[in-house]
Amino acid sequence: MAIQHFPLKLVSRRMLAPTVGHYSFVREDGQPLDFVPGQFIQVHFQYADGTATKRSYSLATIHDHALGPGEAVEIAVSYVAGGAATALFQGLDTGGVVDASGPFGRFCLMPADSNQRYLLIATGTGVTPYRAMLPQIERLVGERGIQVVLLFGARTPAELLYGDEFRAFADRHPGHFRFVPCFSRELPAQPHADVRHGYVQQFLAEFAPNAATDIAYLCGNPNMVDACFESLKDAGLAVPQIRREKYVSSK
Repeated sequence: MAIQHFPLKLVSRRMLAPTVGHYSFVREDGQPLDFVPGQFIQVHFQYADGTATKRSYSLATIHDHALGPGEAVEIAVSYVAGGAATALFQGLDTGGVVDASGPFGRFCLMPADSNQRYLLIATGTGVTPYRAMLPQIERLVGERGIQVVLLFGARTPAELLYGDEFRAFADRHPGHFRFVPCFSRELPAQPHADVRHGYVQQFLAEFAPNAATDIAYLCGNPNMVDACFESLKDAGLAVPQIRREKYVSSK
């Protein structure tokens, strides 16, 4: 899959959380963006002094890739106070254009995987690639009967990105997809039975990671990724069974 450079035109945006926006683009050149769920794009821009810089954003697009490449290019953008990328995105109006390249990355469900279960672990916008994987997961449930546990760490219910979508998906696939939100600060008023109070790394052991059956994905806060990586290794998973992507916030 060739890496390309292309202009993205903003179609719509909405707030997912108090400081996270969901942005939906199309390529202004009219081409689809062929990508594998889990991959990311880079947005290129300049600092005020003219220095070139770029930021990486995982693709959140839900698209059935069996139907061929799709039109939409969706990302979640965390706003950082005083951030140059934040200023770019907050100032972008519908119809506005940004310069992008991609797709990049190998944080994907692999065709050769024969595991029984996926442990998908995320904090914050690190959950974005898992949203893009939902159609693929649905297909694998049908083809291989896989099980998936999505452990997602957020501070408060307001910061649970795409939470309603993951809960609806879990409700449609009982026995195959569990959505386990872990809130570190504040619980919802009427928490679902799968809600936990604390950090994701505290609850990983509850799901008994097993080298014989599992492949794990870790995405988000570097401290969480490192802690879960060590826990999974301690549980016996080999390094190739643990796939990682760290999100380091930069201004």
